[in-house]
Amino acid sequence: MLQARKHHRRSRTNKDLRSSTVGCLLLYVIEPERINLSTPLPPERIAFLGDYLPRLCGIATFTHDLCESVSRAAPSAQCYTGAVNDRVEGYKYSPRVRFELLEKDLDSYRRAADFLNFNNAQILCVQHEFGIYGGRAGSHLLALLKEVRMPVVTTLHTILQNPDAAQRKVMEELVHRSDRLVVMAKKGQEILHSTYQVPFSKIDIIPHGIPDIALKPSHLSKAQFGVEGRHVLLTFGLLGPGKGIEHVIEALPAIARAHPNVVYLVLGATHPHLLAREGERYRLSLERLAEDRGVKEHVIFYNRFVSPEDLTEFIGATDVYLTPYQNEAQITSGTLAYVFGAGKAVVSTPYWHARELLADGRGTLVPFNDPAAIAEGVCGFLDHPARLAAVQKTAWDMGREMIWPAVAERYLESFQRARADRHATPRSAFGGWTLASRPYDLPPLRLDHLCRMSDGTGIFQHAIFNVPDFHHGYCTDDNARAFILCNLLDDTGIGLHGDNLEGLATSYLAFLAAALNRDTGRFRNFMSHGRQWLEDCGSEDSHGRALWALGTGTSGARNDGRRRLCIQLFTLGLPAVKNFSSPRAWTFALLGLHGFLREFPDHTEAREIRFFLTENLIRLWNECATENWPWFESIATYDNARICQALIAAGRTMPHPEALEIGLKSLRWLASIQRTQAGNFRPIGSNGFYVRDGARADYDQQPVEAQAMVSACLEAFHATGDAFWTREARRAFEWFLGRNDLGLPLYDPGNGGCGDGLHVDRVNENQGAESTLAFLLSLAEMNHSEIHLPPA
Repeated sequence: MLQARKHHRRSRTNKDLRSSTVGCLLLYVIEPERINLSTPLPPERIAFLGDYLPRLCGIATFTHDLCESVSRAAPSAQCYTGAVNDRVEGYKYSPRVRFELLEKDLDSYRRAADFLNFNNAQILCVQHEFGIYGGRAGSHLLALLKEVRMPVVTTLHTILQNPDAAQRKVMEELVHRSDRLVVMAKKGQEILHSTYQVPFSKIDIIPHGIPDIALKPSHLSKAQFGVEGRHVLLTFGLLGPGKGIEHVIEALPAIARAHPNVVYLVLGATHPHLLAREGERYRLSLERLAEDRGVKEHVIFYNRFVSPEDLTEFIGATDVYLTPYQNEAQITSGTLAYVFGAGKAVVSTPYWHARELLADGRGTLVPFNDPAAIAEGVCGFLDHPARLAAVQKTAWDMGREMIWPAVAERYLESFQRARADRHATPRSAFGGWTLASRPYDLPPLRLDHLCRMSDGTGIFQHAIFNVPDFHHGYCTDDNARAFILCNLLDDTGIGLHGDNLEGLATSYLAFLAAALNRDTGRFRNFMSHGRQWLEDCGSEDSHGRALWALGTGTSGARNDGRRRLCIQLFTLGLPAVKNFSSPRAWTFALLGLHGFLREFPDHTEAREIRFFLTENLIRLWNECATENWPWFESIATYDNARICQALIAAGRTMPHPEALEIGLKSLRWLASIQRTQAGNFRPIGSNGFYVRDGARADYDQQPVEAQAMVSACLEAFHATGDAFWTREARRAFEWFLGRNDLGLPLYDPGNGGCGDGLHVDRVNENQGAESTLAFLLSLAEMNHSEIHLPPA
């Protein structure tokens, strides 16, 4: 539910949609020609989107400072913000925040778009960082950008020169959906042009804003901190690995020998996400290192997120600022720009932003991971006070172009350019919001029944109506499916599940770990309610499904312990597949290999087995398929579309053109024989299946067939870009919702369960694991893909 803020009051209930880096530089390129700011008229309603104070992160500070600065620069404009929450309870925001959205709740992004459209925002200024939005590589943001009707100006806080496939896809769509792009360094402009083919005319280089701090001697601010008479070194910002602080501590013994009165101040709280995962492990390791190196008396940790006013005082007391960051590809650093613009000398590793800002003697650059060079750089300033003062003055002079009032004016000019561009290519107004132009509407994702069907051992196979049936216990097949669902939800960030999802994923993976007989390398399948295995070796299909789940976990699990266990179990269970004869087992293993090789593309055994299984399926095709029967066997049985999906995935990733061609041809045939004259999806029935030259069975229709078709058609779309496959995926998905032979829904909107099949005269009302997981997997895949798919 969208929660708009009115005046200064807000309710703290029904909060589903609660819907920094100073880089800058001299302008290294010729600015775009200044446009006539009176044409079109300046925007009256300017919306900002990003993290926001009091959330503790650099983007939150940036969004706040930018919004406030633009509001002061354009006092007649109404400026407001949409805040991205990383927790369900949100934050106690100021009245500037008019709407909120939850990072992992895809639907809240669409509600946010509706809010912006109906409130007639004239500009949307988006703060982009891959990690602050939900979905793979932050893809949930695209759902909002596809819907908003106003011009969009996107500030890029991270620009990857070597993105992975998901990051590239998101960035390309982000570029397409933005009217203008703002970068904070020339390097960012270069990457956008060379890596993403963005024209220079679409890019504005605007410094990261900084407060206007007077230049004054550092000794005037030291007394209040009790460091008068000492040389103060400073690093500030949220603490975490990658900051390189350990290298400064390693350098301190050499610095202290030359300057015994030196003190190194590490200012800032541990990053909240790191704190939740690891506690204070990193900070404690730094404290132990300082003790080991004998420099405890020279190091002060201040574990707080300080106010802007206090930060100004700390910076005022600083002689040399240090950014020993370890990631060369950091395109902007708010802390660097903040301190540089305040007139402080900087010693830094040569990440991209520092390389530009500190060029031509405006600071000192040192190699990565080199404490000796850090010590030399610091002493180079402390040994020569005149040089220190000259560099400080140069930095402060440059900083006048970076203060927030100047930056706000530059953003207003960018907004005007975006509006002028949009006048040339306007988006449709409200009257154009037909169903054909809007995203496909999907049911909400509910896990009530999944949780009911699960316990500390795993997920029960069967249900009597919506009650777990203890008589039949558990099986590897269903726990593998359930673990795939958890990985998909975790990887894409769809839905609000938190600790509940963590617990479910752990139980399902623990079941798979117990199912593997390490003596034989085979997975068992069936377990009684009393936790007794009912067989020494499961079916080949169940083994293949286990590998599929583990391969998915290898690349999709964010929890490091689960990911490592998936890798271990996958490598132990993989060799057995070479002796299998079941085409479905080959298929499931191939899908697992697809995930595993995404993480380990050079794994020799996995690559060899993928090729072996792909060739096996191609051999079956060549032996059986004819023009009138383009299939792998003389009978089409169950999970049919999975074979097509596996070949399409292998064909586009190996690559293997023949596999791709066969996968697409066989899937197109399946689509044609599973479509009624009325245009509904009708899967091959389980009461006899479909034998070549015989009559196909129409019943019983199983949910796994619809789910396999959804997955395979989405895979085909990603391989070809052909919208035919999106229509077929939707057709198969709508079978769950009632677009079927009986016109009856199998999906239970009250709990997220799904009936066990469609009989000739009724829906099977038992909501077992296989069927429920078939629906939930289909919904999760459709939700993720709807961000990228064209309208139906």
